[in-house]
Amino acid sequence: MHEEDKDLKGDTSVTGRLRQIPTKPGQDVTKPTFAAGAVLWRGDVHNPEICVIHRPSYDDWSLPKGKLDAGENLIATAVREIWEETGYRVRLGKLVGNVSYPVAGRTKLVWYWTAEVLDGDFEQNSEVNELRWVSWDEAEELLSYDLDRDVLVKARKRMNKEPDTRLILVRHGRAHRRTNWNGNDALRPLDKKGRRQAELLVSALEGFRPARVYSAEPVRCQDTVAPLAAELGMQVTVDERLGDEHWIANQVESKKAFEDIIALGGVSVVCSQGITIPDLLAAWSAEGTLPFDEEILCKKGSAWVLGFNDGVMTTADYYASALPVK
Repeated sequence: MHEEDKDLKGDTSVTGRLRQIPTKPGQDVTKPTFAAGAVLWRGDVHNPEICVIHRPSYDDWSLPKGKLDAGENLIATAVREIWEETGYRVRLGKLVGNVSYPVAGRTKLVWYWTAEVLDGDFEQNSEVNELRWVSWDEAEELLSYDLDRDVLVKARKRMNKEPDTRLILVRHGRAHRRTNWNGNDALRPLDKKGRRQAELLVSALEGFRPARVYSAEPVRCQDTVAPLAAELGMQVTVDERLGDEHWIANQVESKKAFEDIIALGGVSVVCSQGITIPDLLAAWSAEGTLPFDEEILCKKGSAWVLGFNDGVMTTADYYASALPVK
């Protein structure tokens, strides 16, 4: 699933401070080829072992990655490629960024995450004949390409303070228009695109290994995360305090409801609405050390993967859409 990687010392870049995957990644690139991968780690987060693989076809050492399949989003690609190449099941962490470089007249765009290994065993396969677990410094020395070393350096910086808790804030998918709905607005359902967004959120979010799924009261919120909860074998916990109506009426109580979920630890998913999510992010940003220099984005069907240390927001990655890249 890899084409030969060429010119890796040329035009490479890793995204800056705000990590995000836009609605249409690569829209300004001629003939893009999309791929995704990860910096796999295991053991002590403060002194982890890093996974480096050897590809016999190119006789190189690289980070696990591979091309997007038709109908996939980039997060699903990363999880699938890691499994196929290494045999490991992982929990995705921070979005490291993306790199780009020319390959055979096209531009290859590769997104990378940090990923903690949960279980599995490596076996030689058609793409990878050897896998090594090494230190950060050993990995940097072993890797064949400057591109991979750049990604490794960025990942190391991002993992300096790994969050103890993650909260994934999802804005509900697209619903039927208010003007075409005569009933109670809380009962206004998802439209066809919204249902598709909900289906694809499963592959976009299950790689973060959520332990709980919550929703604001409106049906369009509940239905957005229902497929994810079903796939995980969980129930959706509905709480009216997580939605716009309660946020407008009592921000203090609503904010506490979110913070009570954060206090549980682990990874939680909450589906909310377009007023609450940006306001919450602005409030947490003002209270912590992670300022937002731009407008806080919140498209329907989008997700913010937030990291917290001792209840303070320390990381924020934005995913504009779970729909397929191509």
